[in-house]
Amino acid sequence: MEDRRGRNFAVHEDGRITLEEYWDRVIFCQKRSFTRSQFRLFMFAQSKPYTRKIEMVCNLKARHGLRIAVGSNESREVNAYRIHKLNPRAFVDSFISSCFVHAGKPDMEMLRLAADIAQASPREVLYIENTPMFVRTAEGFGIRSIRHTDYKST
Repeated sequence: MEDRRGRNFAVHEDGRITLEEYWDRVIFCQKRSFTRSQFRLFMFAQSKPYTRKIEMVCNLKARHGLRIAVGSNESREVNAYRIHKLNPRAFVDSFISSCFVHAGKPDMEMLRLAADIAQASPREVLYIENTPMFVRTAEGFGIRSIRHTDYKST
């Protein structure tokens, strides 16, 4: 299964195959003890808000008058579900999702698109991320970056 996932995940995340097609290739290519419907319910139930991160971003936005863009690597179906369920539109100005732009973190193209959408130069952007490789990539593009992993020092 890991081999099938590895070979199909990028095309799924970049929006080139649907969730159903991904499942056909990776999960339901053989008989399972659970149905697609059960798996969908389980998978989407894993989407939970990071309340402390949301509070941090809302506070930064209010305090500094920031525009907030969220970059994510996820499929169209998962992205749509999370936006609908978690309602980040209340504090997010734009979404740059791999499924829409056909590039994902750490691809520089995603950073260029995000800066273009925000109409900001890299030096006007602050990137907050928990993945070290993504932070280094953004810094290589000239974007000030913070690797954020705990809320005690926020």
